Amino acid sequence: MPAPKIAIVHDWLTNMAGAEDVALALLEAFPGSPIYTSTYIPKRVPAFDKYDVRTTYLQHLPGPLKKLHKFLPMLRVSAFQKLDLSEFDIIISSSSAESKQVRKTRSDQVHICYCHTPIRYYWSHYRDYRKDPGFGKLNWLVKLAMPLVVPPLKKADYKAAQEVDVFVANSYEVQKRIKKYYDRPSTVVHPPVDVSRFTPARIRDDYYVALGRQVPYKRADLAVAAATKLGLKLKVYGNGSEHDKLVAMAGPTIEFFTDRFGDASDEAVEQALNHAKGFIFPPEEDFGIVPVQALAGGTPVVAYKKGGALDIVDKESGVLFDEQTVDSVVDAIKKLENGTYLPGTLRRKAKRFDKSLFISKMRKIAQDSIPR
Repeated sequence: MPAPKIAIVHDWLTNMAGAEDVALALLEAFPGSPIYTSTYIPKRVPAFDKYDVRTTYLQHLPGPLKKLHKFLPMLRVSAFQKLDLSEFDIIISSSSAESKQVRKTRSDQVHICYCHTPIRYYWSHYRDYRKDPGFGKLNWLVKLAMPLVVPPLKKADYKAAQEVDVFVANSYEVQKRIKKYYDRPSTVVHPPVDVSRFTPARIRDDYYVALGRQVPYKRADLAVAAATKLGLKLKVYGNGSEHDKLVAMAGPTIEFFTDRFGDASDEAVEQALNHAKGFIFPPEEDFGIVPVQALAGGTPVVAYKKGGALDIVDKESGVLFDEQTVDSVVDAIKKLENGTYLPGTLRRKAKRFDKSLFISKMRKIAQDSIPR
């Protein structure tokens, strides 16, 4: 029996984040598979240079219109629905947005959705996004539009979810959301982390690390404010719409690091996490790859006690705090300061999420989904 032809489908390839690491691991798991995506900016995601990247019609829109599709999700719905994937036996969508909208054209095709989360701004976090959509000066317009455009988009998203054959959730929190919003069962396969990138130092330095896109829901302000209040050294990696605000509120012990695209370079992150005293993770995330990277580097984690952090952090690997307030983060850091964390133990805990496990689990799911 010939090997099944597999296509990977990803929401967009315009910057590197945890979802893009998943897409790369899927390409590694299924060699020779093309990856379809709505839009692609090669210079922003050079790791995809060696792969067969295929785009939707949105890629060919004139510059201003191409950017406009970020404001009009229905365009992405249409773009993914128009893709012709009839030559493939298995379609694997890597989805936190519209890529699950791809359509099967044969009765024997199988659609596996690796779900990073049901779309946050429709379902689990609609109120948060309505309060602050994250579009800067255009927030007022988006706030007005959301009650009008979101209901039909939710309906379209729910309908697409019913056409998926197999759901894979990236955390137990996301598994609950898939059941709650789509009424579908799912299997949990945690995202891949390249644990081997990190080499924990036995003797730790005296600084903490905060890392991620500096947008409102990531709550980097809590890390900066808590470290400022305690007078702790904090290295902040990343950039985003909140960057200037964070710099303005930071005390003299806070340092900021970015590269030319506004993100932290891989080498800088590796070195920082290999030697840090602690990692501060204030957001409610669907999973959270960076806390696992911190553990791989031998760094204990201070994290908000919700979402994917519950899959990652326990008493041996860090401290969870109950509220997204400065005082709650300060108290958690004090507890971490009084604890003992062994870099070797933290690295062993990180290996539960190693990329090799992700690849073997996804290959098995694909194999088991083939019609007999």
